[in-house]
Amino acid sequence: MSTLVFLEHHGSSIQKGSLGVLSKAVSLDPDTSAVLIGSGVAPLAEQAGRYGAKQVFVADSESLEAPLPQPRVDVISRLVADKGFGNVLFAASVLGTDIAGGVSARLDAGLNWDLNDLAMDGGALVGKRSALGDTIRADVGWSSEPRLGLIRAGSFDPVESGGSASVEEISADLEDFSTKAVMVDQAHEEQTGPSIEDAEILVTGGRGLGSPEAFSLMEDLASALGGAVASTRAVVDSGWYPYPTQVGQTGKVVSPKLYIGCGVSGAIQHKVGMQTSQVIVSINKDPNAPIFDFSDLGVVGDLQTIVPKLTELVKERRGS
Repeated sequence: MSTLVFLEHHGSSIQKGSLGVLSKAVSLDPDTSAVLIGSGVAPLAEQAGRYGAKQVFVADSESLEAPLPQPRVDVISRLVADKGFGNVLFAASVLGTDIAGGVSARLDAGLNWDLNDLAMDGGALVGKRSALGDTIRADVGWSSEPRLGLIRAGSFDPVESGGSASVEEISADLEDFSTKAVMVDQAHEEQTGPSIEDAEILVTGGRGLGSPEAFSLMEDLASALGGAVASTRAVVDSGWYPYPTQVGQTGKVVSPKLYIGCGVSGAIQHKVGMQTSQVIVSINKDPNAPIFDFSDLGVVGDLQTIVPKLTELVKERRGS
């Protein structure tokens, strides 16, 4: 088995999701390779080695500076064909998903998506995917090589092994049609504190807050705990809080050490996005809210009273 992992980077660091996929791949195949594509990305190869990559292929060119998918499809497709990789894995970001689909079409290769685990069976890669609203887990396979896998966000944590990787530079030969799209601008969301994918503590507000103004309570508690604020789809659809904070099947998948849900009912679509949290605490005035069925601690009561008191206690404990 030979495995290649696409490492997505933003700025001067490799994305946590990609490093998580790399760590999992290395646990199954110690000879896993990785590929970095962009402009000025060569120094990131050392980081990839620390997370277990034995070899890192680097396509470093000004023509690859913009995070556009099609040029990366060219580079990865050619690399897979030349080196004969049997497995190619991607973290399911917006860019990673776009690239995976393009590589699948280019190589006429099978792509299994929304995988939340990987295993080996008789020397062959097996993907695991949740189905029927995450009530069961199904094993999925491939009928031919290369096997392409798209891994659900938050499925694997990065594990630093302290190793080093050999580095091989590869060319950035692009198809004519791949250079037609030009990125004219790139906006970055302004935020303070960690993103909801990286935060170890999440305070999530649901429709039970009653109004968008109540999110100030979530922000105060998250600030006291050193965490981030998240939301549900109903909240986002109502325009109460921005979409990048949405957790769930149509939002982001998160795995914080502590998840605090305030006024969150716990619909299956939301559960899909946060059920792997280490500790789940729920505050809801409805004792029959579904979220209590999978919470480690449930508090039945008015969040408008409970959350400010909780915030005050946290600040007292932390001396702030």
